[in-house]
Amino acid sequence: MATSKPEMKSNSKPPRIASRDEWLAVRKALLAEEKAVTHAQDSLAKKRRELPWVKIEKKYVFGTPRGKKTLAELFDGRSQLIVYHFMFGAEWKEGCPSCSMAADGFEGVTPHLSQRDVTLTAISAAPLTQIEAFKKRLGWRFNWASSDGTDFNRDFGVSFTKEELAKPNIYNFGTMNFPAEEAPGLSVFAKNENGVFHTYSTYGRGLEPLLGVYFLLDRVPKGRDEDGLSHPMSWVRHHDRYDGDKLVELK
Repeated sequence: MATSKPEMKSNSKPPRIASRDEWLAVRKALLAEEKAVTHAQDSLAKKRRELPWVKIEKKYVFGTPRGKKTLAELFDGRSQLIVYHFMFGAEWKEGCPSCSMAADGFEGVTPHLSQRDVTLTAISAAPLTQIEAFKKRLGWRFNWASSDGTDFNRDFGVSFTKEELAKPNIYNFGTMNFPAEEAPGLSVFAKNENGVFHTYSTYGRGLEPLLGVYFLLDRVPKGRDEDGLSHPMSWVRHHDRYDGDKLVELK
């Protein structure tokens, strides 16, 4: 059964029509601002790389299609590991649509990351059987492990009890609330002869660079066009539930 597309209303001002020369002058001024942001991002990236490392002392064992693996084994022979904390609870029927939009890009970047000594994997609280069924449905092949039965999600700030959800500021290093027992995040680990180390994590809007769709929407006249929605990203669906401008509800 198909349902109509959620209405999107734009609150942007009507465009100012200009000559090509006028447009070019304004565009060059904006380019200077864009370059300043790019240079600031370069500086931030350097500071991320210079963060101290924390040794992982706890032994985590994950479910994977190739059997049980420790955190060290998830590196697949490389020295750097990126973990995407994919929202998929143990009792959920499917993974989060917003996380799925980010994951739609994992397939293409994985071979390139491998060339730079980086392994990418998603990890969720859902049992492996549920993860594998959802992967098959959406046609994904990237690495995805189950943390079911471990403290991994809780230790890295993406799983909460109902009691914790009733408290303020439990997410993103204690800076904001979160409405669900599972949350998104990204954590980075390094491995050497001395063990496995946690080097970086980010949450909330820190995950936005993974959403290539927003990079493109931010450059079109209507932008993200989310002002009239109940909350940002409420329009997002799993890619198999779009049908042109309509949404397809699976039977």
